[in-house]
Amino acid sequence: MEIIGIDVGFGFTKAYNGSNSVIFKSITGDAPEIQFNPGIGQDNSVSNLHVTIDDKSYFLGNFAEAQSRTWDFTLEQDKLVSDFVKILAITAAGVCSEGSRPIKVVSGLPVGFYKRDKKRFKQAITGEHEVTFHNQNGKDVTKKININAVQMIPQPIGSIFNHIMDDNGRISSRELSMQKIGVIDIGFRTTDFSVFDHLKYIERSSTTMDTGISKCFSVIANKLREESKVNVELFRMYHFIEQGMVKIRGKEYNIANLKKRVFTHAASAIASDVNRLWQDDWDIDSIFLSGGGSMELAQYLQAEIQGNVIPVSTSSDARLNNVYGYLKFGRYKWGHSEPPKPSSPPEDASDPGSSGNPTEKAQTQSQDDTHTPKNGKGRSWLKRQS
Repeated sequence: MEIIGIDVGFGFTKAYNGSNSVIFKSITGDAPEIQFNPGIGQDNSVSNLHVTIDDKSYFLGNFAEAQSRTWDFTLEQDKLVSDFVKILAITAAGVCSEGSRPIKVVSGLPVGFYKRDKKRFKQAITGEHEVTFHNQNGKDVTKKININAVQMIPQPIGSIFNHIMDDNGRISSRELSMQKIGVIDIGFRTTDFSVFDHLKYIERSSTTMDTGISKCFSVIANKLREESKVNVELFRMYHFIEQGMVKIRGKEYNIANLKKRVFTHAASAIASDVNRLWQDDWDIDSIFLSGGGSMELAQYLQAEIQGNVIPVSTSSDARLNNVYGYLKFGRYKWGHSEPPKPSSPPEDASDPGSSGNPTEKAQTQSQDDTHTPKNGKGRSWLKRQS
């Protein structure tokens, strides 16, 4: 048995099995024949992602962005589940999977779409699949992916499990597990708010808002179109946002000040949403920021949110917080008999609320009942997911 955490997002697809992690843009494209390969430059498992699934070939991620004549990318939830989930999730599982063992998957959906779409998501990826990876050296690799179980959870809860569980899926932070914790998970299209109180999921305090980082990208892209007459696709904005500059047809456009104004406004909108949603949850002990958007917005958000906001760690990729937690919950649910392998990349031991390096913690911690919360209701919520 192999357990993999998989997160198919509007911006990126992420997966992690305890030793291998993968992250690539959620873009699919046609797969034209490439006549010449100089054999230089970046060459890893996702830089030239070319797969065949169900007798149809695709370029994925950056490879589709660079090489496909037509590509597909969506901000529509229905289309993501119906047209993208199977291709992206099976590919991610194939990259991470280490053998032919049956695979159990933990994945998540935004809180607002969880009840509606969890069955469709499970049906899309459950069963036997064959994926062929076409390598640049001409040596194709075909993998049989047998997903025999899928556990869906509300997306931001993955980040909570990442903080309170060790690599074996044991509750390692008794203090956090006895607290009331809020998570603000800022994704590409949506922002999810979720609350866990003594391991109980609080429905009334959990919801999804359309305030993802893509709205910021849209404002900046629209301004660039006004200035340059060129429509910059949203999925191509990541690098430009990071650099604070875009070069279009040889002309440089400095977007640093615009970025600051747009991100400040977005942070204010998210803070207003969460402060209103959690106005009766004044007893929240800690608020965690998660998701790829949190890396950009954290510096603008922290001062505006009412409560104890835990800073985003700069030594780990916040986009992977949920899949780390998915894997840990999978090991809680289905067990994990083998010693855990080192995380890739390792979690930050200095991150407040973190259990430190998961492997090191699992080796040094006592496994007695002192690490198990005594709140029966919270434990029963976890057991109901089994």
